[in-house]
This record gives sequence, structure tokens and C-alpha cells, in this order.
Amino acid sequence: MNWTALTVFILLFAVVTVLGFVAARWRRGDLNQLHEWGLAGRRFGTVVTWFLLGGDLYTAYTFIAVPALMFGAGAIGLFALPYTIVVYPFVLMVFPRLWSVAHKRGYITGADFVHGRYDSPALALLIALTGILATMPYIALQLVGIQVVIGAMGFNGTGWVGDLPLIIAFAILAAYTYTSGLRAPAIIAVVKDTLIYITVIAAVIIIPEQLGGYGHIFASIPAKKLLLATPPAGSWGAYSAYGTLAFGSALTLFLYPHSVTGVLSASSRKVIRRNTALLPAYTFLLGLIALLGYMAIVSGVRDMPQYAPYFKQYGPNFAVPALMLHSFPAWFAGFAFGAIAIGALVPAAIMSIAAANLFTRNIYRPYVQPNCTEKQEASMAKLVSLVVKVGALAFVIFLPLKYAIQLQLLGGVWIIQTLPALVIGLFSRWLHRWALVLGWAVGMASGTWMVAKLHFAGTVYPLHIDGLVVPGYAALYALVINLVVAAVFTVVFNALGVARGKDHTAGVDYESE
Repeated sequence: MNWTALTVFILLFAVVTVLGFVAARWRRGDLNQLHEWGLAGRRFGTVVTWFLLGGDLYTAYTFIAVPALMFGAGAIGLFALPYTIVVYPFVLMVFPRLWSVAHKRGYITGADFVHGRYDSPALALLIALTGILATMPYIALQLVGIQVVIGAMGFNGTGWVGDLPLIIAFAILAAYTYTSGLRAPAIIAVVKDTLIYITVIAAVIIIPEQLGGYGHIFASIPAKKLLLATPPAGSWGAYSAYGTLAFGSALTLFLYPHSVTGVLSASSRKVIRRNTALLPAYTFLLGLIALLGYMAIVSGVRDMPQYAPYFKQYGPNFAVPALMLHSFPAWFAGFAFGAIAIGALVPAAIMSIAAANLFTRNIYRPYVQPNCTEKQEASMAKLVSLVVKVGALAFVIFLPLKYAIQLQLLGGVWIIQTLPALVIGLFSRWLHRWALVLGWAVGMASGTWMVAKLHFAGTVYPLHIDGLVVPGYAALYALVINLVVAAVFTVVFNALGVARGKDHTAGVDYESE
């Protein structure tokens, strides 16, 4: 047991726990109303929204997984950089419109908007279920980040003893999320980002100095990990895989319910526009984090006997914790582990709140208790947020680690199927509501089938086109199929005179402040 690191870790955890409960009194509102508990009254300004979305999108698993991919697979892991640049022009065009119509009509979830836009309870239900489905393994993978750093400090046992620290951490998270709602992760995100920036800045200055400088680091990396592999004849190889992963991931990032929740909690559409200019600062941070994977290779931590059991248990995911333990004194390693763990708690809290909003607004209220009061609605959301956390915890505790990761690979494949209804719907109502339902069904089925053909070991599907192999992100391929089906059946249903339903929004709703 690394008692020094553990002590620092516990102190940091105690600070954010206190902040989580205190958050209930910050910018006071009636937490018995869903828009106050689940969206913090839509009152977050530019600075708070920046920290909230940063904490929401750049998670502890990113801190662990991106350098792990660089450590294990090399340059392909850098696809995370262009996609987190491409995404912000997309956000600038799309999400101020969503904020405006949601603010005007009182929508709390993306499924609320779809229901109002297309007058389709069935389509709204599918959007809600897809959001919840894609969110659950995403929360579970935040736990993977916590689990790895807890193991690095010595809690490396099996069974309930090994899982107990993780269970305690999530019990505390559940308690202050239940009490404070979205205000808790918002205020903790400020602390989380401060800790992570300090950790990364220290790492990218001190560790290269220990390793002989960046020139030596890059000179020591095998060529096959520095560059994408040249495609073989008749294939686009890693080139198309890299490009489709970057573009497809950019389309999915803000479709997740927790991203939508972060956007809708902003106080104005101007706040969202400002954040599209400010959030790329996190992309710069992500680039620095990615380099930790290369530093771990050069440091030789994988071959050090004291870390061998951890690499056997956690695989490449242990690259960053091993690098921190090897390069820094125990107290700073504890500081870094605290930053990573807190960086997992913030998005996990927002994700559970977003899933609870979807269930309560788009499943419980219309199908179970149509006449529920605002207090009953908020109480149900609080309860569901606990259930979601327990479900995510079960992924990690009762399933082998690799299955949680494999399930997460489907997250983007699933959530991107909501793009035609949610994103295109913000600009045009040409697509027929029942054609959107069919497109969603075919997109979900085809995307899941592609990943299943890969035995859930990845999401890059080798598409064969007239003798040419084009490996690409299955989510993007499935989205194309979804759009084609939706367009074709829109023409068919219009020709048959199938009712399109009433649009409950107006043009002015999309531009109002």
C-alpha cells in the first residue's frame, strides 16, 4: 500500500465531497423541479459552462485511454485530436439552435425536442432509450479510470475487498448528485480541471527532462508507432480508419445526453457560442496527455518488475499510473491519481443526471405517470440517477473489464443514429417521422452487426467496394445507411399520404435568445 499517495488522494476526495454537498446551496433553486435539479435552472454563464463541458467531455477515461492507445497502438490514437477540433464548428452551427428552442418550449432533453418537432411519441421514446443505452457503458468506463488509479495505490485485491474503495467512491457520488443535482458536478469541475492542468503541465515538463528531452523521446519510439502504417495494395488501410474515426467521433460527441445536458444548462445561446471558441483549449491539453503514452514507452515502465502485475491486470490502461509512480514522488503521484479519479466523478455525475432526465421526461411521465406533479417528476429523476450508477457499477464489478470496454465501443455506433432526428430536425422537417423511425432501426441494426462481425474487438469495419477495402468507423457507415433509408421512405410515405404530424415549434423559436 502506497500510504503517502493514498493520504493525498483521500484528502482531495474529501474536499470535492464537501463541495458536492455544498453545491445544493449554490445559486439556490427549488430542487423539487426537474429543470432546477437536472439543468441547474439553465443559469450557467460562460466560465461555469466552460468548466462543466470540459469536465463533461474530457473525462478520466480520456486521461487513461488516449495515452494507453498511444502506448499500445501508436499514432492511430492521435485521431482524438482532429475530432476534438472538428467538433466545435459543428457545435457552433447546431447547438445554439437547440438551446433556443429548448429554452422557448421548456424542453429538458433532446427527446423532448424530437417529440415536439415531429409530434411522434414513438420517435422520442427511441431517442431516449438510445441515449440511456449509450450512456450506461460510458459511465462504467469512468469507473475503469478510478479502478486503475485505486489499484495503483495498492488496492489490488480481488472480490469485494478490491472493489470496496470503488463502491465507496460511487456511493459518495450518488449521495451528493441526489442532493445537489447538476450543481454538484459543475462546481467540482472547476477543481477537477485545475488539478488536471497542474498534473499535465508538471508531467510534460519534468518527465521529458528525466528522459533526455522530447528529441530523445521521439527518436526512441519505433517508427511503426510514430506514423500510420502504409496501406497495402487494394486497401485504404489505416488512412481511412483514422479519417472516419475522427469525423465520426466528432459527430457523436455532442449527441450524448450528458453533452446535451451541459449545453441546455447554459444561460444563453451566446454562452454556447463563446464556449465553441474556448473549449479547444482542452484539445491542446488532450494533445499533451496523448504524449504521456510515448513517454511511458521510453521510460520502460512496462518491463519493470514492480509494475508487471498491474499491467497484467489492467493492460495498457496502466501506462499513465505507472509513469506517474515512476517519475514523481509519492505525494505528487497521489495528487495526480486524485485528479484522474475526480475527473471520472464529474462526467459520471453528469451522465447519470442526463440519463435520469431522459427516463423521467420521456418514459416515466408519458407512459407511466402522465399526471405526475413537478415534485414527483424530480423525485423520480433523483431515484433513477441512483439506479443508473448502480447499473454502471455492476458493469465493472460483475463483468470482466474487457466487456465494459467492448460495450463502450458501441456507444458511438448507437448514439450517432439519433443525428437525423435531432440535428437535421433543427434545420428541416423534410424527413418523415416514420421514415426516421425506420432509419434509426436499420442504422442501429447494421452498426451493431458490423461491430459484432468484429467480435466486439473494435469498431473499424472493413467495407469492401468493388475489390477495394475501405476500413472505417462502423458508426459512420451505419449513419449513411440510416440517412439513405430515412430519405427513401420519406418519399414513399409522402406519396402514400401518411400523416406527418404537427410541428409544435415555430421558426422564431430557433433564433430567440
